This record gives sequence, C-alpha cells and structure tokens, in this order.
Amino acid sequence: MTATPVATSVAATPALDSATPRQRYVQCASPAGLHRIAYTEWGAPDNPRVLVCVHGLTRSGRDFDRLAVALSSTYRVVCPDVVGRGLSSWLANPSYYMIPQYVGDMVTLVARLGVESVDWFGTSMGGLIGMAFAGLKDSPIRKMIVNDVGPHVEPGAIERIGSYLGQPVSFATQQEAIDHAALLAQSFGPLTPEEWREINTPLVHERDGAWRFRYDPRIAEPFTKTTPEMVALGEAALWQSFAAIEGPVLVVRGAQSDLLSPETVVQMKEKGRNVSSVEIPGVGHAPAFLSPDQIDIAKRFFLGGGADAS
Repeated sequence: MTATPVATSVAATPALDSATPRQRYVQCASPAGLHRIAYTEWGAPDNPRVLVCVHGLTRSGRDFDRLAVALSSTYRVVCPDVVGRGLSSWLANPSYYMIPQYVGDMVTLVARLGVESVDWFGTSMGGLIGMAFAGLKDSPIRKMIVNDVGPHVEPGAIERIGSYLGQPVSFATQQEAIDHAALLAQSFGPLTPEEWREINTPLVHERDGAWRFRYDPRIAEPFTKTTPEMVALGEAALWQSFAAIEGPVLVVRGAQSDLLSPETVVQMKEKGRNVSSVEIPGVGHAPAFLSPDQIDIAKRFFLGGGADAS
C-alpha cells in the first residue's frame, strides 16, 4: 500500500460534542518513504490536555472508544492506528515494523497535536512504544498507564502470538471474522458478544469477496526474524528506557496474563522511579478497559485521587 495525500479531516463532526469521534490523518516518514497514520480524536480539539491511547500488535485505535468517551470531557483523547494497522498506511519495507519506527511516528503525531505534553495509555505493543518514547530525553509524556506489558515479555506469549500473526486467513462473513478475532483475543476477559462486535468490527474489512483482517500481514516478518540475541538487546534497551521515565507510571496486569509475569511487575517497580501497579482478576492479556470498573482505574490515575495500586 503506497502513501496517499494527507487529509486534515474526513469528518465534519461538531467539535462541541465530546462523545463524537473525528477521523484524522498525519503524514509520517520511514527510511523507505512516506506513509500516513490514521487517528481517531475525541473531545474538544483545542483542549491542551491530551491523552494518547495506543493499541496492541494487531488491534486498532478503536479499542479505546469507551475509554475515550469516558475521558473526553477532560481530555482531548487521540487514538492512533499504528502504521500497518487499521486505516493507516502499510510500510513499503516491512523490516521497519519495529518499535523505533513506531516511536518516530508517535513523535510526529504529538508534534501535529501542538501541545507541550501528553499522557499515555498503552496496551501491549502500545505500552512498549510508550516506554521507549517516555524514556527519551525531553519526552513529552507526562504520566502513563502500561497495560499488561513490560520490558520482559514471557517466551510462551511470544510463541502464542507467532502462531497466528500474519497468517493468510479469510472469512465468508463479517461475523465469522469478528468471531475469529474474539477467539484470538479471548484472554481479554469475559466480554459479551456485543462487546466483541464493538471492538472487532474495525479490525476487519471486505476485499475481493472475502472478509480479512485490516492489518499488513508483513508485520510478522520482523517478528519471525528476531533472534534470541536481538530479544536480549531489545529487552535491555527497554529496561534502560523504563528506568529513565520521570513521570508516574501505573502498570496494569491481567491476573491470568501469559505475557506479563508478577515477577516482571516487581522488577518494574524496583527499577522505575515512580511506578505503582494494579492487578485485574479474571482476565489475561490484556484487560480490555471496556467495563466501568476498569475504566475507573484509568480515571483515578489520570484525573487524580490515586488508584487501587501498590
């Protein structure tokens, strides 16, 4: 997929309705050329208080619709589709589907927003991007929730993700595609059929008479080419970044997570400067933040009054 002209907005939604999203795009660059990042924006467009919410490996920014609505009266909530996913472009060279490129894109996005600082909610891959970004000198990230991920990722979870990532699957109907996405994400927790449809519909589209996932299957290429040595170097770099983060960090763990271990959470609290944690029972990787009790965790952390954290 090649880069297309940048649109400043594809929606004429009244800005005063904080519960109505606006679809926008920003042009970014990789060593292979230009691409554009799609993002959904909620709340007043001139609000200087910004929350950036970044999704997991094969997900989309629409995972955060409920959280965005809940916080849009206080924040301008910005939910990007990471390059290669959702409505964003696909990279010309798949070897750049890695954290440094994603961080570079987010730097461009924040510059487009025109604010001095942002808060960050990152689920899984979005948490890794946030840790790498927040650990940079003069980072604009003020405070951050890291949802079920840490610098160390359990090998079993890597194997699980590798078993389906980039596989050439297609479906006869939209519902079949939605149900398959729910199967892959069943550890999100006991979601209702309506909730699965809500967060999985943006992940699929119809093309050539079949329903397929809306992400570049080539995102699997760097994933499959990663060696143990590369994993060790990447983990060391993330620990270094995490230790450099100055603002408050809340680590959220699904109690049944196979990706973020309790031991890693303990290390994050020991090595980080201002780190607290909370564990959510009954879910694995990763808490979906659709339920009021989970959204309340984010509200209390970002808006003050503390969190049920240790």
